[in-house]
Amino acid sequence: MSYVLQQLLITSAEKYPEKDAVIFGDDKITYAELHDKTNRLASFMTQNGVDRGDRVGIFLNKSVESIICIFSILKANAVYVPLDPVAPAARISYIIDNCQIKCLLTSSAKSKTLPDILSKTAVETIIVTDNRHEVAEGIDKKPILWEEVLAARYAGVPEIRNISSDLAYILYTSGSTGTPKGVMISHLNAFTFVNWVVDYLKVDENDIFSNHAPLHFDLSILDIFCCMKVGGTLCPVPETLSMFPIRLSTWIQDNRISVWYSVPSILSMMVLHGQPDQKDFSSLRMIIFAGEVFPVKYLRQLMTLIPGKQYINLYGPTETNVITYYRVPPIPPDQTKPIPIGKCCENMEVFAVTKEGKIVTEAGEEGELLARGTCVARGYWGAEDRTGKVFVPNTFQKNFDEKIYKTGDLVALNEDGDYVYIGRVDHMIKSRGYRIEIGEIEAALYTHPSVSEVAVIAIPDDLITNRIKAVITLKAGHFLEATDVRMYCSEKIPKYMVPEIVEFRQSLPKTSTGKVDKPALMRDSVT
Repeated sequence: MSYVLQQLLITSAEKYPEKDAVIFGDDKITYAELHDKTNRLASFMTQNGVDRGDRVGIFLNKSVESIICIFSILKANAVYVPLDPVAPAARISYIIDNCQIKCLLTSSAKSKTLPDILSKTAVETIIVTDNRHEVAEGIDKKPILWEEVLAARYAGVPEIRNISSDLAYILYTSGSTGTPKGVMISHLNAFTFVNWVVDYLKVDENDIFSNHAPLHFDLSILDIFCCMKVGGTLCPVPETLSMFPIRLSTWIQDNRISVWYSVPSILSMMVLHGQPDQKDFSSLRMIIFAGEVFPVKYLRQLMTLIPGKQYINLYGPTETNVITYYRVPPIPPDQTKPIPIGKCCENMEVFAVTKEGKIVTEAGEEGELLARGTCVARGYWGAEDRTGKVFVPNTFQKNFDEKIYKTGDLVALNEDGDYVYIGRVDHMIKSRGYRIEIGEIEAALYTHPSVSEVAVIAIPDDLITNRIKAVITLKAGHFLEATDVRMYCSEKIPKYMVPEIVEFRQSLPKTSTGKVDKPALMRDSVT
């Protein structure tokens, strides 16, 4: 019986030792090789002080090595923390410090940015996971090279000391206070989702899984762990082509991908610019999407250009992974409404609650979606106040103490009993599949010495759900251009949060209570 995630690799390595586990360009590794290398790295980390429950950072681009790192950390009974390889140094430093990462796995290429990142952290061990030797200078702690890992005493398969309720990984998402928050996911949380995918979608050892999502994005969980559970082959999408539709279409064709999973905006761009009807997608059998609303006109076109496939809409925040699903039927030519997010996945429960505290049961009723069960995360790392606001006692059942998660998403029931997404009940938005707190962008902008007042709004966009706009007033005698603002933001927040549109005003509109009138800014922006 498998109950912790590293067992998925161990089992598949026994069943399919010579089968390709991961293919990344010209680089590939079999299940037997992946099992062996992860055993060695896990043993090395354990011998060098990594203990059960310790957080270990992964700071490198997608590659075969990145998958080695994930399973090595899990085999060391530790918790993996994927770090965005292109995020600003200050953000990476904050995450490392926030969850007390003492061991960092990186590459020789990424080591060049470490002097700026590690200056204010307590990282004790740095391991370079590739065979290249051009490691950057100026790092206080001397990095351990891969040759040293291979040469170290090797004790075989590390002992499994974790149980299913222990943490497996921490994913950092945008936070309204200006700092990211770490979502704590246990092995059991992940297994609830992985088991459902394998059973319901009927994936197997013959499938070739794409991995388009970054490792710090929760969509990567399906790609990696469902693939390892069934003994399939994982093909991470190189970052260099993930945003180029024609090259991406060609990559799907050439790698004979059978299970594709990404945010809808990527698929919309493929419709418009990827020439999917000119590619051989005979191996592709399942197109899965999640993270944002898929514009119906582009989804309909995609289903026409790539016919005969399963199209599946998944929904769920990082704090629950996926909790609802919807198999997309043929879309009528006159339909303009977005498709539903569907019904609850097995072994999970969701329900919507109105402002009055009543559970939604009738078609047309609206309420905030809540989730319960083993899919619900343990909370936010080191943030009890944040955790307590959305992981709340379940007052709808009185038999035992239980936490439920308030998604912050407003939904309604339709006539078929499917949930339909309406929008957010707070100031969070979606853009390119990322969940973004408007407050974090505003907090970053307010640190600029020239900024007097700022308001960030989301402009609806068919391709990427929302474009981010910043409206700014400057202090007297100060001058900025839009490029200055974007460059400053890029040093404070991730690229996907940097405002695409920047507008300067003498003053911001206010409500009668003195608050910034964001609805007025929205009306000005869409008219």
